Amino acid sequence: MQKLVVIGAGMASGRVLEHLFETDPDAYDVTLFNAEPRGNYNRIMLSPVLSGEKSYDEIVTHDDDWYGERNITCRFGERVMGIDRARKVVIGEHGEAPYDKLILGTGSDPFIIPIEGHDLPGVISYRDLDDTNAMIEASGAPGGSAVVIGGGLLGLEAAAGLRLRGMEVTVLHLAGHLMERQLDEAAGYLLQKDLEKRGITVLTGASTKAIRGTDQVEGVTLEDGTEIDAGLVVMAVGIRPAATLAKEAGLEVGKAVKVDAQMQTSDPDIYAVGECVEFDGTLFGLVAPLYEQARVLARTLAGEEDAFVVKQLSTKLKVTGCDLFSAGDFAEGEGREDIVFRDPARGVYKRLVIEDDKLVGAVMYGDTADSNWFFGLIKDGTEIEEMRETLIFGPGFQGGAAADPMAAVAALPPEAEICGCNGVCKGQIVDAIQDGATDLGTVKTATKASASCGTCTNLVEQLLSVTLGADYAGQGAQPVCGCTDLSHEDVRRLIKSQELKCQPAVWQELAWKTPNGCHVCRPAINYYLLADWPLEYADDPQSRFVNERNHANIQKDGTYSVVPRMWGGLTNADELRAIADAAEKYAVQTVKVTGGQRIDLLGVKKEDLPAIWSDLNAAGLVSGHAYSKGLRTVKTCVGREHCRFGTQDSTALGVQLEKRLWGSWTPHKVKLGVSGCPRNCAEATCKDIGIVCVESGFEIGVGGAAGMDVKEVEPLVKVATEDEAEAWVVAFVQLYREHAKYLDRAYKWIAKVGLDWARETLSDDATRAALVERFDLSQSVYQKDPWAERSDAKTRRDYAPLADFTLEAAE
Repeated sequence: MQKLVVIGAGMASGRVLEHLFETDPDAYDVTLFNAEPRGNYNRIMLSPVLSGEKSYDEIVTHDDDWYGERNITCRFGERVMGIDRARKVVIGEHGEAPYDKLILGTGSDPFIIPIEGHDLPGVISYRDLDDTNAMIEASGAPGGSAVVIGGGLLGLEAAAGLRLRGMEVTVLHLAGHLMERQLDEAAGYLLQKDLEKRGITVLTGASTKAIRGTDQVEGVTLEDGTEIDAGLVVMAVGIRPAATLAKEAGLEVGKAVKVDAQMQTSDPDIYAVGECVEFDGTLFGLVAPLYEQARVLARTLAGEEDAFVVKQLSTKLKVTGCDLFSAGDFAEGEGREDIVFRDPARGVYKRLVIEDDKLVGAVMYGDTADSNWFFGLIKDGTEIEEMRETLIFGPGFQGGAAADPMAAVAALPPEAEICGCNGVCKGQIVDAIQDGATDLGTVKTATKASASCGTCTNLVEQLLSVTLGADYAGQGAQPVCGCTDLSHEDVRRLIKSQELKCQPAVWQELAWKTPNGCHVCRPAINYYLLADWPLEYADDPQSRFVNERNHANIQKDGTYSVVPRMWGGLTNADELRAIADAAEKYAVQTVKVTGGQRIDLLGVKKEDLPAIWSDLNAAGLVSGHAYSKGLRTVKTCVGREHCRFGTQDSTALGVQLEKRLWGSWTPHKVKLGVSGCPRNCAEATCKDIGIVCVESGFEIGVGGAAGMDVKEVEPLVKVATEDEAEAWVVAFVQLYREHAKYLDRAYKWIAKVGLDWARETLSDDATRAALVERFDLSQSVYQKDPWAERSDAKTRRDYAPLADFTLEAAE
C-alpha cells in the first residue's frame, strides 16, 4: 500500500479523497495535515453560520467517524514546515511523514491591504471558521458597528451576517458598483438597493486610507477624509494562492503552483489541487472547477487516464437572499447589441449581449430561473436570430407559444452544472435517479445536489420530474419526518377528523413507525394537539425545544437571556428599577434594548432563572415569551397622545392587542406593529400583522417579514373602530393557529392558502366570531405566566447544577 500525504483538508482535497476511496479504498495509506484544528467542512456555508441560520456541525463534510472508517491519519492543527523532496517526507510541526505521492491542497490566503492600522486587533479576514467565530464574538457586544472593506461576494455575505446579528454595518467598495466582476452597473445598483433595505450602508468608489485605533480598532478613514467609527473591520478584498510551501520546496511556481492536465506539478510524485493551482495561466476560485480538478486527480492516482480542461463558467449565486446570475462577456463593445428587460415592481433585471447573432453574455438579477438555458446558448455558440424577438423571455416562449416548462431542463446537456455549491452536473443527477434516487432527499444523499444553499432545489426537482415522468410524486406533500408517510396537512386533518387528543393516539391511529416519534415530529404534534384540543390535551414540555422548556433563550456560552414583557413597548420607573436591581443582583453580562421595544438581560445562569423571574414578578413583570413560537411583541409608536401627526391612539391599541394575545402558542413566532399614522414609525408594514392608523380608522395588513426574507404586508381589511380591529386580528391569529404548518411563518402560510381565501373566510361575521371564541377558549388555558409558575423551591432545584466541580476537597 502506497503512502499518500495530503496537505490541507479543504473542499478540493476532500473531494479527491472521496473519489479515491470510492474507486479503490485499499490503494493508499493516507495522512492528512491541516493547519486548522478540524477537518473538511463546506466553506461556502460559512455565511449561514455567521448569520445564525446554521451551526458548524451542520456544515461539516467529513467528521471524525468518516476519517476513522477510512483509517486516515489526521494531523489537524499542525502546520507543515517544509517538504524534503529528496527524502520524500513532509516536515510537520510535530514530526515527519513519508510519502510516495503528495497532494498540495493549501488553498489561498486572504489579501490584507497594507495600510496604516491593518494589524490592529479587530481587523480580520473572512476565509475560515475561526474568522467566522471572531465575527460572531464581536457582534455580541451591544451597539456594535462594523466596516466591511470589499463589496464582492464574501464581503457582502459578511456584511449581511453581521447585520442579522444586530451590528451597524458599512460596506466600502473601491469600484463604482458592487460585484463588478460578476454584475454590470444596473444589476449592481439593484443589489445595493436591496442591501440598503436590509439596513446595510454601502459606499462605492470608497478608497480606504487608514484604520484608526491604538490598542483596538476604532474606525476607518477614507481617502476623502470621511471617518467611520467601527469596532470591527473585515477585509474581504481578494485572495492569493498559497504557494509559498511549494516554492520553498523548489516546485515550479508562477502566479500559483503550476500543474499539467493531470494536476501533476514539476515533481512527478507531487500533485496540487484547488485554489493554490495555476493551469495554463488560469487561476481558480469557484467550486465547480475545483471539484473537476479533484475528479481528474483521483483518477490519475488510481492509474486511470483523464485530463483537466478549463471550461467557460457562469456565476449563479444567492447573495444575502438576492438571486443573481452572470455568464460570458457582458462588456460593451462595437458591433454588440443589448436586449434588456426590467420589472421595477419585482426588482427584476435581465440583460442579454448579442454579437454576430449569438448570445455572448448575460446578466440577471432577481429572476434567474432560466439561467442554465441562457448559459447553454452562450457556451454552445447557438444562433439566436430566429428567436431574437422572444429571447429575453426564456425557453418557455420560443416557437411562438408557451412551451412545456420542463423543456428547458430536458434540453440541458449532461455536463450542464446544476448545483454550483457542490459542482454537480445534470448527468450525475440523472445517473443517481436512474440508480434508484426517487426524491429530493435521496438525490441529495447520492450527489449532494441542493444540499448546501438550496438555490438549485427547483432544478433538481424538475430533473426528477423529467427523468421519472409520472412516477415522480413531487415535493408538494412531504412527510412530517421519517416516522410517518403523512404530511403536516394530513396529520392536522386526521387529528381533527378522528378526534385524536393525545400523542399515543396519534402514534397508534396514524400508524407511526417509531414508538414515540422523534425530535422533528414531537414538537409539531404537540402543537397541533394543543391548538385543536386546548381543554382535553395537556401540553408536553418534553416535546418542546430547549428554549421553550426552560422559558428563556440559551446563548452560545450556555447562559440564558431573560426578556420581561413590556406591553406595547411601555414601561415605568418601578419596572426599570426592578430590571436594574436584577441586573446587578445576578451579575447580568449585558443589558440591551431590543428592536421589539423591550429590555433583554443577557448572560443569566440557568440556576439563577427561577430567582430572577421571582424578583421580576414581584415588580409586576411577566415573561416576554422571547423564546416561544407564540406572540413575541407588539411594537407601537406614541400615536396621537404625543405625536402631532398621530391619527389614532396606536399605543393604547397595541397594549390592548398584546394583553389579548400574549401567552398564545402559534405555528411560529408572531410579531405585531401598530403605527399611529402612515409615516409608520412602528414599522408595522413588515410585521406578521401590521396596523396603520389613518383618519378614517385602521388599515390591517398581514404576512410581512423582516429577517432573511424581507416582505411588506399585504392588505387584509380596513375597519373603522378599535373593537373591529381587535376582532379581525384575533380571528386572523386563530385562523393561522388552526391551519398553518408548524414552523411556517404567517407569510409562508398565506402564500400557500392565498390571502383571498383568508380574507373571504374572515369576512363572514359568524365565522370571525367563532374564531375569536375558539381563541379565547384556548387562552383560558394557556394565557398564564410561566415565570410565576416556575419560581418555587422545586423548580429551583430542577434548574440547579447536578454537581459543583469547583469545590476543593479537604486535605
